[in-house]
Amino acid sequence: MEKSLVIVESPAKAKTINRYLGPKYLVRASMGHVCDLPKSKLGVDIDNDFKPTYIILPKRRKLIKNLQRLASECHEIFLAADPDREGEAICWHLSQLLEKFNPNIRRVLLYEITKKAVEEAFSQPGRLDENKIKAQQTRRILDRLMGYLISPLLWEKIGHGLSAGRVQSVALRLICEREREIRNFVPEEYWTITAFLEASQPPAFKANLEKIDGKKVKLPTKIKADEVLEELRNCQFLHKDIKIEEKKRNPLPPYITSTLQQDAFRLLHFSVTKTMAIAQRLYEGLPIGERGPVGLITYMRTDSVRISPVALSWARTLIEKNFGREYLPPKARVFKNKSQAQDAHEAIRPTSPELTPEAVKPYLKKDEYELYRLIWNRFLASQMAAAVVEATEFVIEAGRYEFKAKGQVIKFPGYLKLFPETMDKDEILPQAKPGEILKLIDLEAKQNFTQPPPRYTEGSLVRELEAKGIGRPSTYAPIIATLQDRVYVIKEKGKFIPTELGLFVTDFLITHFPDLMDVKFTAQMEAELDKISQGEQQWLEALRNFYELLKKDLEKGKEADTVKGKGIPTEEKCPLCGQPLVIKMGRYGQFKACSAFPACQYKESLKKNEAKKLEERCPHCGSNLVSRKGPFGFFIACSNYPRCYYVKKNIESTGLACPYNCGGLIIKRKTKRGKFFYGCSQYPKCQFATWDEPIHQPCPRCGQPVIWQKRLRGGRIEQYCLNKECNYKSEITRKGKEAKKEGKSQEIVNTGALRE
Repeated sequence: MEKSLVIVESPAKAKTINRYLGPKYLVRASMGHVCDLPKSKLGVDIDNDFKPTYIILPKRRKLIKNLQRLASECHEIFLAADPDREGEAICWHLSQLLEKFNPNIRRVLLYEITKKAVEEAFSQPGRLDENKIKAQQTRRILDRLMGYLISPLLWEKIGHGLSAGRVQSVALRLICEREREIRNFVPEEYWTITAFLEASQPPAFKANLEKIDGKKVKLPTKIKADEVLEELRNCQFLHKDIKIEEKKRNPLPPYITSTLQQDAFRLLHFSVTKTMAIAQRLYEGLPIGERGPVGLITYMRTDSVRISPVALSWARTLIEKNFGREYLPPKARVFKNKSQAQDAHEAIRPTSPELTPEAVKPYLKKDEYELYRLIWNRFLASQMAAAVVEATEFVIEAGRYEFKAKGQVIKFPGYLKLFPETMDKDEILPQAKPGEILKLIDLEAKQNFTQPPPRYTEGSLVRELEAKGIGRPSTYAPIIATLQDRVYVIKEKGKFIPTELGLFVTDFLITHFPDLMDVKFTAQMEAELDKISQGEQQWLEALRNFYELLKKDLEKGKEADTVKGKGIPTEEKCPLCGQPLVIKMGRYGQFKACSAFPACQYKESLKKNEAKKLEERCPHCGSNLVSRKGPFGFFIACSNYPRCYYVKKNIESTGLACPYNCGGLIIKRKTKRGKFFYGCSQYPKCQFATWDEPIHQPCPRCGQPVIWQKRLRGGRIEQYCLNKECNYKSEITRKGKEAKKEGKSQEIVNTGALRE
């Protein structure tokens, strides 16, 4: 029987597709990209029309040989990588490597991994999209040129280990500019006055002072606020007018990549990286009971809000069945894409009406379920009827002062019944008629200060990058990770704060590479990449224009002053001698040191989140202890280092007595190489030590209060008793492949008999 070879990126996707295709197909995974530009050199021949030199990734060589062997044995080859530029590039590299062994190569696009979608895709295979390949290759060369030509300049002028990127550096610029806005912000004091009132009908409510003598209220000081309070205490509060306005609130469109990342951060507190990793698993397929591996959502890298007619049909049927006809609009909602959207794929939605969140919950991990439920609810809510909200406003008069109280009542929940996260929480107002005298319960004056713009979170940074047309949502996760890995930014309480290094590098790049660091220029490059993928622009033209700017700016950058060896100046002072601190580059990355080195040898980690202040005091000098990160994990030491060298021993007691009956306890300790072992707390008086773990469980043979557990090869575990007269041993194995298939935690069962 002739077979066909199908190549996808991941084993999970291969497993799901293989289930639908049957024995005529061999489904294999490429494990992502198989070729790339070499790391050791530029890999782009600038003088020969930017010709790239691709090499097979070393870790993929064995896999490629296996695929070439299978290609020669099979009738035809189907390349089924993800339906985007990166997927197209993977397929192109595979076709280049396999066409000598089998020229019969076809491209298959899978927008969702369900039985019907897979069968339809394989019944209508196509060819590789050359425009997408050119767009991806252009992006890769652009990034390589900027990274490999600017980064060495940063090493020469500032220090080793730094990097620049076409999108990364502009994202860093946004964070740095926001930080400078915050630092330069001068808060202004103002006061607000709130009246707590009661009408003839409950509940009590509050109203805010809006106007004085018909003009907008402005109370800059406490003295002014106290004067107003004094006057208001002698006023009668009259309910002058009521304004009621009925408003319709339409649902939001289904998720695209960027809006999913933002809502997952806002509602589930998931990082962008975590969101995309979970979404990838939901798309590729997870084991759902007897169904086996099933793709739960459509492709998760998309900027289109388009929905297929089939999905619209089943969504409307489900809404009418579960919520009633009044929750169904007369016709399906069709959302309009943004002008720059590629519209290559549908919006992110569930693949089947049968796979409700409740139906799949037993088979998913908690995070997978939460993200899937979010996608499900947003999709169905997008096709539900609008919510009808009655907005109410009370206008209250007190002499020459005017107060307002605002509230709203949901008359018809519509889509809010399924997706209430978009609803604002407003005051609940009582039934009160105009002309009614209100009872004053209390008056409150509150001091406020104008606030600077907030620092970026992952969600707000993604929103800003998308709004400015910088990068693509699929690239946001690695960009954010790189900024933190380079210690250009740190994250505190979920918000990005640029380090002194990040600020210095940004200033250097803006000064010497003003064109490439321009936000509008970067957005324009993204638009050009989109045009290349649609066949509307020549890829070489875009590369030439970019390189001309880069070449010109590089010449300017080479003339810049160097700070390498001297350190990057900061505004902080050395806690030991008072001299300015500088940032230097060391073997293990960046660190802060005293500019008076070697006279003063003070230094500290640049990562502020590595040292956490504790309430506990140092027993040697009385300073606060801090938790620091070392080569083998976190340890507790004195914050007064290097003046005090105290380090707290990390001792974790098991609460079990030492088997040598010395009066000590068994404690869990760590070797210098970071490996755990168990020993006696009376060491060195008592020399008991073992790699095996003590279990607070009686021996089934002799009743000894503790048995010991040793890990063997192949996932096996052996339990034994220390009592030589007893000599109990029992082997434990992990229950096999069924639990793995179901995605459940492996159950541990006792399969061994008592052995002498």
